[in-house]
Amino acid sequence: MADTALTWLGHASFRFDTPGGKRIYVDPFLNGNPKCPEAEQKPERVDIIAITHGHGDHVGDTVEIWKEHKPVVIAPVELHGLLVSKHGIDEESTRGPNKGGTVEVEGIKFSLTDANHSSSIWLGEQLVYAGEPVGYVIEVENGTAIYFAGDTNVFGDMQLIRRLYEPDVAVLPIGGHFTMDPREAAVALEFLGVERCIPCHWGTFPLLAGTPDELRRLTDVEVVDMSPGDTITV
Repeated sequence: MADTALTWLGHASFRFDTPGGKRIYVDPFLNGNPKCPEAEQKPERVDIIAITHGHGDHVGDTVEIWKEHKPVVIAPVELHGLLVSKHGIDEESTRGPNKGGTVEVEGIKFSLTDANHSSSIWLGEQLVYAGEPVGYVIEVENGTAIYFAGDTNVFGDMQLIRRLYEPDVAVLPIGGHFTMDPREAAVALEFLGVERCIPCHWGTFPLLAGTPDELRRLTDVEVVDMSPGDTITV
């Protein structure tokens, strides 16, 4: 079976094509994302979207993408409810699990993990609580498991993510200020026991000052060198 082709779209946004041919977007912040390549701002097809929390730089273009492509949208339960009740996404197209839950879509498993952050979403001019943030361990058809930490600091229970889900690759935020920085990310990699790390949520804005080079100096784990628009296989 083929590998998974993973493309970084800048910030914390990714798309990947699974071995079974499904195209998945995680936190599809495309339009308005200063690092998203222009050619990637209008998806040609989308089968599944997974959202970690309600902030605009993570929900991103979800509603517009759903209107055009009608993918399955996975979001933590409170955010799921807001997307259905306030943004018009068809409930039959969505899944609303919570931490510790796993949903399977087209042979791909999405397991929700803890994440230490916050979550809110704008409804008109009102900022509304959107439940707790999550991370995902996504296991594709050939058994490869990718951990998308979402926006979080490091926390000790990442050791439980290692024990329960045995991720092969960790996608970690490293920019600092709103999330972990390289120092915390290096500890996260110790807890997770992965062999490869894909850094994200850095360099988008001046506040996100952490860099992959800083992380490399602090860990023996392979830190993958990606620029927005680059694709690697996992």
